[in-house]
Amino acid sequence: GDSLTIDEVVAVARHGATVKQVSGAIRERLQAGRQWLEAALQREGTVIYGINTGFGPLASQKIELAEMRLLSRNVILACISGVGEPLPADVVRAMMVIRASTLALGHSGVRPVVVDTLINMLNAGIVPYVPKKGSLGASGDLIPLAHIAVIFSRDPESSDDEGGYSGQAWYKGQLMEGAQAMSLAGIPRIVLESKEGLALTNGTTMMAAMGALAVFDAANLLRHAHIAAALSLEALQGVSAAFSAPLHAANQQPGQIRSAAIIRRLIQGSQLIDADATKVQDAYSLRCIPQVLGPAQDALDFIALRMKGALRAAVDNPLIFLDDSGDGRVISGGNFHGQGLAMWHDFLGIGMAEVGSIAERRIFRLLTPELSGGLPSMLVTGSGLDSGLMMSQYTAAALVSDNKTLAHPDSVDSIPSSGNQEDHVSMGANAARHTWEILDNLRQIVAIELLTAAQAIDLRSNGPDRLGVGTRIAYQMIRDRISTITHDRALSPDIDILAELVAGGEMSEAIARETGIQYG
Repeated sequence: GDSLTIDEVVAVARHGATVKQVSGAIRERLQAGRQWLEAALQREGTVIYGINTGFGPLASQKIELAEMRLLSRNVILACISGVGEPLPADVVRAMMVIRASTLALGHSGVRPVVVDTLINMLNAGIVPYVPKKGSLGASGDLIPLAHIAVIFSRDPESSDDEGGYSGQAWYKGQLMEGAQAMSLAGIPRIVLESKEGLALTNGTTMMAAMGALAVFDAANLLRHAHIAAALSLEALQGVSAAFSAPLHAANQQPGQIRSAAIIRRLIQGSQLIDADATKVQDAYSLRCIPQVLGPAQDALDFIALRMKGALRAAVDNPLIFLDDSGDGRVISGGNFHGQGLAMWHDFLGIGMAEVGSIAERRIFRLLTPELSGGLPSMLVTGSGLDSGLMMSQYTAAALVSDNKTLAHPDSVDSIPSSGNQEDHVSMGANAARHTWEILDNLRQIVAIELLTAAQAIDLRSNGPDRLGVGTRIAYQMIRDRISTITHDRALSPDIDILAELVAGGEMSEAIARETGIQYG
């Protein structure tokens, strides 16, 4: 309904949280909407787009009452055209819980059993196979949603639950036919009534699902980007004046003010900061950490608010609205259009790409003796025989360059479809996929900066003992997992270990517990 949160989506999508069945007022709302729609369709002369008409350019074709079940089934089968690798299981589960919640608003005219079935599938652990590619983001995410709906809907002309094409789904770790997964889980496949096929496929659910998870992940990555930046700042004996509260208050940007406060708390008590009395100020990649990470935080705060709204939105077409007396009307519009979600994904991707870009410059600086304030070249004492962390910067640079390409906005693109009825589309699904790739790259970049900064700390005289209150915890967590690099070794395992540490959030949580730091 109207209360789903990002944290709840994450809990269901990634941690298997149980979804409650609809009951009480929500169930009554669903039943009332369905009853009104069925009564309206019985009235002579009633024409409602997509319910007793064809779709898109075929909207002028009238569908008889007896054919509406078949229309609901056909719209799903017609949309089974996705290609590419499957979406991750957490994205599919997020789509399912968001769609169930959307339908529970009561504006879609579906029966309660449709919502019940989605919830039962979630709680049983059925994960439909949904190809990544195919959605234009208007009329919403038709193709990926159809790959979910086909699992639990069946041919109305069949006499059993096995009837008709059922796609594929994972159940208890095994990929199988959708009908088999439903049967093994003890969940009947259902024959869809009028409007229900369209209600299950029309809307922005893939974009919203990927957006909710991306917001959660971006917030975690920003916390760790601050930690890695602070560790590099200490390794490079940075100047603290650039993070003073009055300086940032003067710029009147909330994210920047918060970012500077985070850095100040992380390095509090450090004996490495301001250790070089000859330095007046640092290069931008150090001095301007709050001016870059702060706007990324501002963007994330805005996008999180918009994504929260998207989780609670009625997004298919047409929508049914009942008044207090039970009278209603159907309104046909465009809530399925994903332009907003496309722009928000693009905005998030751009912000996170810049977080990675400035991090790579600090990695380069740490490895370069002319820039690092006396650290050995490539952060290894036997330079020449050993190449040290040289190649880790190559990887970071490749990831940053990849992000620059991925951050090109998909939301400015459009290719007309559906006989030019859908003459402007959002490309929001592409934007969502690209933002996810940016976040994955950023996770690796942050891991490389943590690896590089910890190595640099080891090469400073008594470096680990001179760290700040927050960075000391980060350093110890790194060294608990990987050792100092004394001679060349494979770095990929170290990067993977730290990337997993970042993804899990344990580092930022441990620092928050010990220091009381407020990330925002």
